Amino acid sequence: MKIVFFGTPFFAATNLNALINAGHDIVAVISPPDSRKGRGKELKPCAVKEVAVENNIPVLQPLKLRSEHFITELKTFNADLFVVVAFRMLPESVWKLPKKGTINLHTSLLPNYRGAAPINWVLINGEKETGITTFFIDRQIDSGAIIKQEKIALTDKTTAAELHNTLMNKGSQLLIKTLDSIKENSVNQNPQQHNSVMLEAPKLTKELLKIDWSKPAKKIHNLVRGLSPFLNSNTKLKDISICPSAWFILQDDKGVQKRIKVHLSKVVSSNSKKLLNLRTDNKTYLHIITTKHAIAILNLQVSGKNPMTIQQFLQGNKINENYSIL
Repeated sequence: MKIVFFGTPFFAATNLNALINAGHDIVAVISPPDSRKGRGKELKPCAVKEVAVENNIPVLQPLKLRSEHFITELKTFNADLFVVVAFRMLPESVWKLPKKGTINLHTSLLPNYRGAAPINWVLINGEKETGITTFFIDRQIDSGAIIKQEKIALTDKTTAAELHNTLMNKGSQLLIKTLDSIKENSVNQNPQQHNSVMLEAPKLTKELLKIDWSKPAKKIHNLVRGLSPFLNSNTKLKDISICPSAWFILQDDKGVQKRIKVHLSKVVSSNSKKLLNLRTDNKTYLHIITTKHAIAILNLQVSGKNPMTIQQFLQGNKINENYSIL
């Protein structure tokens, strides 16, 4: 079965590697044009293209997916199936080409959390479980017939980075099972049930990232972990594009403001009625009082600095009653 793979980031590159290692016949890879990155603004390929080049797989990098030239090139591979992971929306003139269809890997339990940021939104909304889904692409975004799904339990400590890696690895396994069933003509297609209460996963906005301290501690904590690039207390995800971090402004007793990203937090009990009051021993903890309980900041990053633990931050910043948060 000849397969053309469409993808961009490290997440998709890991899936592509898994398919290659499982012996699937990847005849071509489609990735975006190289982009300028780093201080030198050098043209660099995406992670998916790097895997393709390493494995001597032809790569197409169209500017426009509707281009007649691109579609003509795509047809020359005579693919049986297209596989899409973390790529832009395909036009019908592309996804209808292969005789066995075009499948997509989505990082939620469809039909819930359709959209650009399912990994983030399931955590921001405090869900207890999520999952991974393979489905056939049709005319509407993330709405085609479901092939396979796998559920994943979540805790109140799960971060976006941790969930990203879990779904990346689970996704590779599910893709392989899906391709095997398609190859054997034993695939089951389950139409998605559409209803008005389905939860969405829209693109993250700049407004969402700023912490609203008028909300209870649990909601703030869910926002922090839903945007956190930290896999654990010491390890940060390399590809942080999906983990932009929640932030707030700390103003000191001289009126100087610092933009603070919060990477890790936890909810601590508090009966204080002093909203936004800062509690600290200036050694080991910093608590911010909310409408219900308090947020303990565990790991943060001052603008222009490296991430640090709260203990490291307090060594160089002595908080007093004249500090405030904005």
